[in-house]
Amino acid sequence: MNKTEKTSLIEELKQQFIDNKYFYITDCSTLPVKKINKLRYKCYEQGVAIHVAKNKLIKKALQWAEEETKVQYSGLYDALKGPSTVMFSETGNLPAKLIKEFRAGDKKPAVKAAFIDTSVFLGDESLDALTKIKSKAELLGDVIGMLQSPMQNLLGALQSGGNTIAGVLKTLEEREG
Repeated sequence: MNKTEKTSLIEELKQQFIDNKYFYITDCSTLPVKKINKLRYKCYEQGVAIHVAKNKLIKKALQWAEEETKVQYSGLYDALKGPSTVMFSETGNLPAKLIKEFRAGDKKPAVKAAFIDTSVFLGDESLDALTKIKSKAELLGDVIGMLQSPMQNLLGALQSGGNTIAGVLKTLEEREG
């Protein structure tokens, strides 16, 4: 790979780091080609971009992205040892779920590090925690559910109280008591 190709790859990775708030650095070494292809296909199916690159190039891309965005990626540098694969996603827990489902008892792919919206998770032992992170859509659903609950109580009180203020107050008083 010549200098122009390396610079181009670093620029491409840098843009991916800037565009994605969620990415995982994994170790897929020792996986047979057949399994790697299966992993790539699963990633493609679920909208997860996967790139294999040298650690030096990944680190340089992270540094360039850091300069441009002022986001701190330095906590990830220690994970850049040995073969590395980077998985980019629009959802924080999707790559973790994909990895957990894919390896089913195997030890690979192993999570070296994950960057979830400014938080850094190091090591494969963080995989379970990463699978439990809620996506933005799930969090919005939870908030909407919590906001709807008091309104549903009020509507229930209005309907059971005969649509009068005295009836509503009486019904609410009975619920509290």
